[in-house]
Amino acid sequence: MSRQFVTEAVMMAIYGQLLVPNRPVEYIVPYTTILELYELRDSDEPLMNIPDDDQHVKAKIGELIAYFEQPLNQKKIRRCLNVPWAKSPAILLGERAQITVINSVDNASYGETYDPIETELLLTSQRAKVPILTDQVELIHRIIDGGVPVMVYDIDDFEFAMEEETFRRSH
Repeated sequence: MSRQFVTEAVMMAIYGQLLVPNRPVEYIVPYTTILELYELRDSDEPLMNIPDDDQHVKAKIGELIAYFEQPLNQKKIRRCLNVPWAKSPAILLGERAQITVINSVDNASYGETYDPIETELLLTSQRAKVPILTDQVELIHRIIDGGVPVMVYDIDDFEFAMEEETFRRSH
């Protein structure tokens, strides 16, 4: 059985270890985070503090976009876009990693505390009963402080989150 996490598509580009996990994993990714990849790729704003790292991440974002634009993957993604909360068939990212795209809907249920993508992550996590995986420490603190009923892991704790006992206790 594979582990599941709700996360943003950009995490696959920034954190290469997500693509080579030690166990099977499925990342449930809101479609809007795939659209965000185009904005991040084309933005003049740096994503990383070190210029070489920023160039590397933007190149990886470009590779991920190209992968999602391959005809079969594009077809899988389009399948979920007509119905709110529909999921795409799995898109393989390696031997043990796959992405399922979800057509999540921001219904503003968390007001101004969370931006639309954060809201979609929270709602997707609640609907799927799957933990969120993020590198945004401030988001983690807002989730905890706000008492939002989701499990959340810092990306630095990915290996810990993948451990079977940890996974069982979180559900």
